[in-house]
Amino acid sequence: MADATDQAFYDRADAHIELSNEQLKAEENLGQVSASMMFGTTRFNAWASARNFKSGAEMAEAREAMLKYFCDQYRMMLEDNLDDHINNFDRYKMGK
Repeated sequence: MADATDQAFYDRADAHIELSNEQLKAEENLGQVSASMMFGTTRFNAWASARNFKSGAEMAEAREAMLKYFCDQYRMMLEDNLDDHINNFDRYKMGK
């Protein structure tokens, strides 16, 4: 994944993570902040996808392909990040 992206990609991602970290300081509920971030991502992706269609019917025809694309991408990115945290667990000072 890193080879196919530029620094702006990571800067945008870091900005979203920063917002979630700030919310975590106020909320102190990791699960709720994580769920909100994931919901926001899905809401934005649905909106961004809708912009490519002329009608709801046209979008409905592409629904399964969009689900496959986004689920595959999420899984690939999650696998990369899980591996990163597994391999750098001590460096990232995981735990409570």
